[in-house]
Amino acid sequence: MISRLRTAVASVVSGLAGGSSSSEQEPHDLPPEPAPLPPRYPVCRPAFLQLIPDQEQQAADHTVRAVQTPQGCKRLPWDTGYAEVINAGKSQHNEDQACCEVVFVARRNGKCDPAWKESAGVYEETDSMCENGNKGENGITFLHWGLLDGHAGPGAAIMVSKLLHLHICDQLRDIVHILQDPSTTVPICLINAVKTSAAEPASGSPSEEDAKPHSEPITRFHLEKEVSHQNLIVGAVENAFKEMDEQIERERLTYSILGGCCALVVVYVMGKLYVANAGDSRAIIIRNGEIIPMSREFTPETERQRLQFLGFLKPELLGDDFTHLEFPRRIQHKELGKRMLYRDHNMTGWAYKTIQEDDLKFPLIYGEGKKARVMATIGVTRGFGDHDLKVYNSSIHIKPFLSCFPEVRVYDLMQYKHQPDDVMVMGTDGLWDMVNDQEVADIVRTILSDYKPNHPSRFTKVAQELVSRSRGVLKERGWRMANDKLGSGDDISVFVIPLGNQRKGT
Repeated sequence: MISRLRTAVASVVSGLAGGSSSSEQEPHDLPPEPAPLPPRYPVCRPAFLQLIPDQEQQAADHTVRAVQTPQGCKRLPWDTGYAEVINAGKSQHNEDQACCEVVFVARRNGKCDPAWKESAGVYEETDSMCENGNKGENGITFLHWGLLDGHAGPGAAIMVSKLLHLHICDQLRDIVHILQDPSTTVPICLINAVKTSAAEPASGSPSEEDAKPHSEPITRFHLEKEVSHQNLIVGAVENAFKEMDEQIERERLTYSILGGCCALVVVYVMGKLYVANAGDSRAIIIRNGEIIPMSREFTPETERQRLQFLGFLKPELLGDDFTHLEFPRRIQHKELGKRMLYRDHNMTGWAYKTIQEDDLKFPLIYGEGKKARVMATIGVTRGFGDHDLKVYNSSIHIKPFLSCFPEVRVYDLMQYKHQPDDVMVMGTDGLWDMVNDQEVADIVRTILSDYKPNHPSRFTKVAQELVSRSRGVLKERGWRMANDKLGSGDDISVFVIPLGNQRKGT
């Protein structure tokens, strides 16, 4: 990679020194530039904010960084609170996105439902799939909250905010009839015990052993796995994430879908919250003062072993520039033959090895903490998009190391009698980089104590305060928090979901 960079610089310098080159062409000889692809969706803020044009312009101001909350009298489900703020100028647009939907899941009738059309392998969203619905014989309703933290452009985050809940809906349609009857077990087409004899051979092509005559019947036992309704829903969410990422990969050929995005999604269905995380956003539950983590960050450090194992299994993904091994620092050529600490994919500790020529390659994971990067390029390891992302000045793709599959954690709301101040807080990394779990819990408790339990905006006030605290106040030395530490210059988005406000029938 370094040699390629030197070659590129040398060619530029030689071109400047020698004047015109053979590569120069007359303007009419140059191939026409391809027409730019249209965006899949225009740049926008979440629809539920109901911002008018003047407010949208204010929300995009990097210098003022006004905190935005839902406008008008329309409330989010359960009186959910939300607030967001744009970054301090690191990107042109606010690359965070959010969505909050009530989705009715109809039973699949075995035909192509006109409300869920498929065109060239791409699902098209329609209002009829997202209307408020009640449980009944024909389907169920689920609630969906999503935070999408974009990078290298807002395109992927916007697309996921518009479509992911529809993919979840489509996956759930296959199991609606099972979920509607909690007393039934999940049907599995397996046989507990099969007995055959020489006179009655088993179906299929028999092996040489099976072809031999037996005086006694052969007994084969097949264990039947127990699959719960909960695991079916988890699988539906996981599959929806995969389908969403595959749709982005397909559509990037016909639309401009910039960058990628991390995803933190909460689905409420059948009395349980399913928290699906793919990236470095996080969610916690605050219940009667207790803090319950509902996700974990996926970064080059936390997923080191998975990434290294993939590099070990498929070294061709590393090209000729990277090694899957980890060292405490970059190896120098003069250290060949010396012994140095290292870690492989199957190690949690460190050991010594003799440095060889291959160890001089750039490490797959470089840096630590928030500065850790995969192939010196990206600091997150799960999410959507990034299908065209390559190592700088290289043909090496990053995507094989980035997983779209989420980790899904489940919280049963029916197991606890929740108090009016019990909440789930969802936040992008702009929040969690500035405040820890306990500080968030303290802010929640303080703000909620100022409002009566039935106040419809109390949870939005909490979200607004969380965003304001982590952003800080603009001073001469930049955005500063109350303790004078540097505030977040990142986009910040926060949902505050009350756990005592779940409605019957959803």
